[in-house]
Formats: sequence, C-alpha cells, structure tokens
Amino acid sequence: MKKVIAVVLTYNRRELLQKCLDAILTQTRTCDEIIVINNGSTDDTRELLESGLYSGIKIYNLEENRGAAGGFNAGFRLAYDNGADQVWMMDDDVVPESDALEKLLDADALLEGEGARRSYLVSLAYSEKKGEWTNLPYLSVHHSTSWPSYLEHGLVAVGYSTFVSILVPRETLEKHGLPIQSMFIWGEDAEFTLRVTQEDPGYLVGTSRVQHLRPGAGINIVVETNPARIAYYRHYVRNNIYLARKYKTRRRLFSVIFVKLSLLARLLVSGQFRKASIVTRGLVEGVRFSPYVQAIGDDYDYSSIELSVPEGTGQASPAAVVGNDDAYPLGYQRAAHS
Repeated sequence: MKKVIAVVLTYNRRELLQKCLDAILTQTRTCDEIIVINNGSTDDTRELLESGLYSGIKIYNLEENRGAAGGFNAGFRLAYDNGADQVWMMDDDVVPESDALEKLLDADALLEGEGARRSYLVSLAYSEKKGEWTNLPYLSVHHSTSWPSYLEHGLVAVGYSTFVSILVPRETLEKHGLPIQSMFIWGEDAEFTLRVTQEDPGYLVGTSRVQHLRPGAGINIVVETNPARIAYYRHYVRNNIYLARKYKTRRRLFSVIFVKLSLLARLLVSGQFRKASIVTRGLVEGVRFSPYVQAIGDDYDYSSIELSVPEGTGQASPAAVVGNDDAYPLGYQRAAHS
C-alpha cells in the first residue's frame, strides 16, 4: 500500500486549522502520517498543536513566514523526506469531505490500472455558499484531445490547478522539483502545476470533494486597505508576468502587461501613488524574474525549521523524524479535551 502523508500549511488561522485537521482525522482512508507546516504563525497556533489535542502529528515550525510558496516548498520536501509515496497537500482553510482522500486514491488506482500517466490528482472544491464551485482547474491544453477519456469515471485531464487538496506522487517531485520558494505568494501553485503537466496531465477527481472556506476578499489592490496585502501585490504582478513569459504565447504576455499598465494608470489618476509604485515594482521585476527551480536532490537548509512535539507524544529530534517511520506512533486519534 502506498504511503500517504497529508500536509497542511497554516499561518495565524487556528480555528480554520482545527476544522481542517478534524476533517483529515476522520477520513475513510486514514493518512499514514500528518504533517503541519506552521509558517511563522504569531498567534497561538503553535500552542494548539503542542497541547496534545492532536496526537501523532509532526509539527514543523518555520522561523518566519515564508509566504505560501516557501511553506508549500517546505511541506513537499519534508513529506518526501518522511518517505511519502503520495503527498496530500492543502491550505488550512480546506475542509475535505470524509471520503475525499479515498476517492483520490481510487482514481489513482484506476489510472494506474489503465496505464495512464498522471502528474497529480486534485479534488473538486466548493465554497461555503451551497452549489458554488471554486478553484476550478483548467483543461489540459497539452492533452486537449484526450481530456474526455475518463469522464465516465468522473475524471478530467487538467493543467493548471491550485493546492486545494492536491495529491502529488513522489515521482512527480523527483522529476520536476519543488514549488518555487522565491515566488513567495500568489502564483506558486499555478507555476508548479503548469510545470509538471507539460508532459503528463493532472486529473480533476469529481467524486473527491472539499470545502474551501476562503475567508476574506479576492486580490484587488484598488480597494485593498490591508497594508500587508498591498505590499504583497508586487509579487502578484511579478508572478503573473513570469507565468505568462514562461508558459503562454507572446500575445498573451503582452495582454497581461497591458492589463497591469492599465491598472497602474488607474491608480495614478486616482492619486493612489504608493499602490502605483508597488505595481510598477512588480512590472519591472516581472520582466526579469528568473527564479531557480529547486530539485528534490538539492541540498536543503533545515536550520530554520524546528520540530516540535505534541504533549504526550514523546521527544524526537528532526534528524530522527525525517525518513523514520517509527519516530511517531500512527493512528492520529484526536485526544480528548482536557
């Protein structure tokens, strides 16, 4: 049986994290291990994880917030180091239905039996509003003629997707590397899934469903008031241009740049000069951005990653945990409230 490790990336969202972990712990197909990447949280997330409320999980605390890109990069790498055959990755605002993992693995077994190559599988996500689908992936343009092949089984070949309940085989990481850490936020999932589907498609699994709680508004710098999100917008602009440069046609690239220039003009006319400077910086960076894709075999800096242990689990060093199936007990029963 393939070893499945669930990985949850979290940052300052304790309540959402609890809902996510509760859903993972009640899956019809139990995860072999659960890893939580605490991405530099400054609230009481760490206290929750170490309290003993959730026993058996592996908690990796990053010294600082590396952005979603850095967090997912670390999550995939640590799951790989812990011997995962399949990495079930998600953010902390994802609540999988009880059979979400089972349906992903059923689909994987079906495709394997058919000899169908696949780079990943992803669940169908819906929002808190009933009947509203979200995070829908794009049909695979590289395999456009074959996308209906497994439609009768609820599977559709896709290219770009997000990390909202995505199942990534070990072989995909070995062949294509990790998400690009330097993208920081907004676009690292698109880049990774576009990269890994250049040869083999991903598959949307219609029977595997998750709820994506998606707190907060979308990405719109014109109306944004949060200073941190405003500052992050340069990453959004830069990453959009980089993705168009790397994966789209020249016509599409010019279209993306035109949209950003139009946004810049709108901000200048409305007197939002700080926001305009952020968009300008993103435009300039986007034209020359050429990030390194980290291979799974590259040396990795673990010095800023601290392993912490839930109460009652026992002590173990990071070196003992990585690649050691016996470092933590399996089962992941949730401890009773004290």
